[in-house]
Parts: sequence; C-alpha cells; structure tokens
Amino acid sequence: MQNIHKKFVLSLLSSSILIGSAHANTITWADTSDVYSMDPHGQAISPTLAFLHHIYEPLVRYNKELEIEPALSTGWEVVEPDLWRFTLREGVTFHDGSAFTAEDVVASLQRATHPDSPIRGNLPAVAKVEKVDEYTVDIHLNGNYPLLLNDLTNVYVLDKTWMDEHGALNPVDPSKGEQSYATTHTNGTGPFVLDIRRPDAETVLTVNEQWWDEAQHNLTRIEFTPIASDATRVSALLSGQIDMMLSVPLQDISRLENAPGFNILETPGLRTIMLALNQSPETLGDSGDNPLRDLGVRKALYQAINMELIRDKLMRGKSRNAALPVAPAVPGYDASLDERFPYDPEAARQLLAEAGYPDGFSIGLDCPNDRYVRDEEICQAIAAMWARVGVETRVNARNASNHWQTALNGGSDVWMFGWATLPMLDSFSILSQVLTSPHDKYGAWNPGGYENAEVDTLVEKISVAQDEQERLSMIAEAFAITKAEVPLIPLHQQPLIWATNDNIQLPQTPDNKVRLWYATVE
Repeated sequence: MQNIHKKFVLSLLSSSILIGSAHANTITWADTSDVYSMDPHGQAISPTLAFLHHIYEPLVRYNKELEIEPALSTGWEVVEPDLWRFTLREGVTFHDGSAFTAEDVVASLQRATHPDSPIRGNLPAVAKVEKVDEYTVDIHLNGNYPLLLNDLTNVYVLDKTWMDEHGALNPVDPSKGEQSYATTHTNGTGPFVLDIRRPDAETVLTVNEQWWDEAQHNLTRIEFTPIASDATRVSALLSGQIDMMLSVPLQDISRLENAPGFNILETPGLRTIMLALNQSPETLGDSGDNPLRDLGVRKALYQAINMELIRDKLMRGKSRNAALPVAPAVPGYDASLDERFPYDPEAARQLLAEAGYPDGFSIGLDCPNDRYVRDEEICQAIAAMWARVGVETRVNARNASNHWQTALNGGSDVWMFGWATLPMLDSFSILSQVLTSPHDKYGAWNPGGYENAEVDTLVEKISVAQDEQERLSMIAEAFAITKAEVPLIPLHQQPLIWATNDNIQLPQTPDNKVRLWYATVE
C-alpha cells in the first residue's frame, strides 16, 4: 500500500509539472502536510497561516529580517495606552477588484476575535474595532498592551462585501467539521491569487499583477503539494519533480549536498527544545517525596546532560545549544545570559548527595516521538546520561497528542516540549505562559507548578510597559531569576533545513515561514 501511495504522489507531481511547465518562473514545492484551510481565521496552524500570507495580508507584517513593517496600514499611533489608531493604505484592491477600506478591517478583526474563532487567542488584548473614516481605524484594547503589532502580523484582512455575499461574516472551526465558502475560496489583497485547490493533492497560486507593493519576486506561478514521506519528498526533489522542499531529514543532507544542482538552506530555528520539571506534587512515583522540588537536584539533572555530544552525534552538528528558553532572533534574548551550566557529572553527583540523594532516585521522562527533530532519541540519550549519575530514568515516548494530554494535566515527572514564541515573536510569550504561576490568563503551559512572586510581578509590568528598553531590561531580569532556579532545562534550538534547486534564490527566516514574494528564479 505504501508503494502504491508513493507512485500515486509521484504521478500526481509529474502531471503538475507538465501543466506548470508552460508557465514561466514556476516554483513547485512540498512540505510534510497540506494547507489546512483557505480560511485565515479558521485555524491557528503556523504552516497554513504562512501559506495563506501569499493570498491575504495583515495590517503589518514581518519582513525577511523579521522586522515589523507596514502592510495594509501605512502608519499607526498610540492615541491612548488602550487605543491605537491605524492609517490604511489607499489604492489597494482585492483579487476580485473591490476596493480595500476601513470596513474590511473592522469586519475582519471582528471575525478573528469572534467567540467561535479558532484564532481569537492571537488578539488577546483587542476589545473593540471602530471605523474612523474610509482609511482610518481605531483598535481599542482591554488595557495598556505593547505587543499589538506583533499580534496583528498573523491576522489577515478579508473583503467584507465578499464575506457578506457568501455567508462568511462569522468564522467556522474546521476541527469541529465546520466549513464555509471561505474554507475553499479566497479573495485577498496579497501577491498571489488562488487558482486551483485540491485538498491533500495540490494548491496552485498565480501572480497578482495588480498587487499594491513593488514586487521583489519574479514568479508567475506557485504549485504546492503535500508529501508526508521524507523519502518521497527527497526523491521528488532529486528527480526534478519539485523545485523546493521543507523539512529535509538530517540523514539526507549530505546526499543533497553532494548532488549537483541543489542548495541547502539551514539555520537554527526559533523553537527551543526544553525539559520541564514537575515541582507541583509533594511526591513523585514511589520515591516518597518529590526530588524535583530541590534546586540542587534540578541543577544536577541539568549538569548531567552533555549537550555537545547530543549536538555532534544525534543532531549531526546542526543544532544550537541553548541556555535560554528563547532563540537569539526573539526580542528579549540576552546573550550575556545564554551560557549553559557546564556539563559536569561529578558536580551533578555531589549536588545530588548534598540534596539527600547520594544513591540517586527514579524518575519518568516523557517525550513525543513524532513532533521534534530526533525527539525520542534525545530523550534516550539523556536517560543514559542521568543513569551515570545515579538517576534511574524511565523514558515514555508517545505520539504528540497523547504526550501533551499527559503533560498538560500534570501527569509527567519531566517532559520535553518546544517553544518558538509564535505568533507573538517575543520573549513575553514564554514568560507569560510557561514561567509565570498559573492564574488568570497566565501560566497555561506551566503544569509543573513553578512559582516565583518576583517573576510574576515582572511579567505583569512587562505586559504593560511602553518603553522598549525598560521592557527588555525587565525581561532579562526575569530570565536571570528563572535560569538560576532551573524550573526547566533548555536544550537547543533545532535546525530548520530546506532544499531548493540552485536556480532559486529565497531568504530563509528562523520562524520557518516561506515568503515566496521574496523568491526569484534564474
């Protein structure tokens, strides 16, 4: 059955290439999964939102340096701490020729923040949106909030009249089996127009000749095909059936590097892989107590992990070892804090003895086996390292959905997770959701029960700070506190690896989002 599936996919790709060959400057590319929906407010899946950015646009966007710049708005001002005014770009048209105005922004943000919207959490501070005039919009917030621009980068604008005509003014949730006209049709302002949509087979875009922006690409057509199998994607690239692929397996990098006619694009990603330590229960397993409540134990586990060995052997030198829970590209990263506690098994044994565990203890280490690069293998390696200092470790590897269900319900002793700070792209993301005690809107990803009143206070201040330098200083202070207390163990930023034909020029950004409006084909 698997071979039949591969033949079917390759046959489909061959047909697609023949069709696309008549079009100049076509890029055909593949990733592991399909675009989930054509509705930009119908899901919160990063790869799908990244793809839809070619069709739809936000008020502000990230450029190829991951700097925020104007898009459908040309400027903004903070009228009051809880009121932002946006000036909209004039002369923009949707793909059907309709004019872009303030009414489209109001309707789109109301749709995105609707109680039924799967992406309502992407605009947590928005209370109300009002039209001031045809090209001015006011966004009212629940309070002082400095990260509105970051949040808006992932919220796209649809045509109000088009939505109204097709009964799509309110969002639907595909995870509940719901669909609307916007699930399968589009009408954006972006650089490309939807031409063909065949779910799980192909999605084809053609260039928008009426795009308001000055094009930095020379593409006329984009053809996307999902190919789940790593081996099939690599074979399709090598045989010329696709021009570009994401998620190159580590074991295939040298094969592609040695094959003529291909470029490998790689960079450490934004996603930091970490181990969370459960300090919440008084006892763990049959130990009679919870050793993870002791700082010396937590630091011992940290210092017993040889990240250089994991990087060189398991990750083939492609990862970036980390001491902070955020990557260098994330605002709030502080290089002065990004130095790991040294790998030192002898010091780890001494810390365990001082904590009252000279003979060690037993513990569970829960990991996904289908979510991160070499996730289960990394956990097995860490378990062996901990065993050398006397900590008997049971590795529980599960699929991601079962892994999260156990971990987020507090059922794991130690558990692996990754955090990329998306879509916020700011250190406040992990501080507020992972390193703050669970209360109100904070600590949703802190089932381990870490709590520090000083950190909680800093996070509250960071959430409303308007002065950027003051805000960054408080973020650094919070990271310094949490680094010393070891509520979690940062491991590394896993690599992002793409491969393209060598006639394609394309910037790669650590958020792992393809932006083909910067791509050129020679």
